[in-house]
Amino acid sequence: MDLRGLYAITPDWPDSLRIFAAVEAVLRGGAAALQLRRKQTSCDQLREEGMQIAVLCRQAGVPFIVNDDAVLAKQLGADGVHLGRDDGDIAAARALLGPGLCIGVSCYADPQKALSAQWAGADYVAIGSIFPSSTKPDAAVASLDTLRDARSAVDLPVVAIGGITLANAARVRAAGADMAAVISAVFDAPDVEAAARQFSQVWKENHVQSK
Repeated sequence: MDLRGLYAITPDWPDSLRIFAAVEAVLRGGAAALQLRRKQTSCDQLREEGMQIAVLCRQAGVPFIVNDDAVLAKQLGADGVHLGRDDGDIAAARALLGPGLCIGVSCYADPQKALSAQWAGADYVAIGSIFPSSTKPDAAVASLDTLRDARSAVDLPVVAIGGITLANAARVRAAGADMAAVISAVFDAPDVEAAARQFSQVWKENHVQSK
């Protein structure tokens, strides 16, 4: 997987059809990966939404990642799973998913945890909340220096998450993030596709400048 650019994460809207339409827009806008993250829905609805979003991602050629649940990721034929602190360990997820699928790990504000995740077999690490986040208002804030330290510590893609907007995305990229995980700044935008394209362009521009 080319884990570079916008890592779109689904919002917790009650309307599945609205989510599907927004996911299609994000994919058209150039998202590099998409994560199914639904904290306020039933297991049945989550599975049904996941099946549809998996199809949309396959059609777009974009990696589809499931938050929290390696079993569901396997059931949906996802490209990987993202694990938080309470979602089981990397070894168990790898045993279930096999060597070909992606495992991402939340490392919060701890570069040492990122290094430990790399040793344990993670495929990418996430650092944040980089800025205060409306999705997780009580989350500890990791500074841009923490992001830089994580980038220096590991040889994996580093995903920045938390409070990232178009106004600060370039700062996140400059601090070493390979991807920006975003919910509100994309999905709540008046034009979801345009917002996704603008986020994606931040990484394309930096990639061209660094050559």
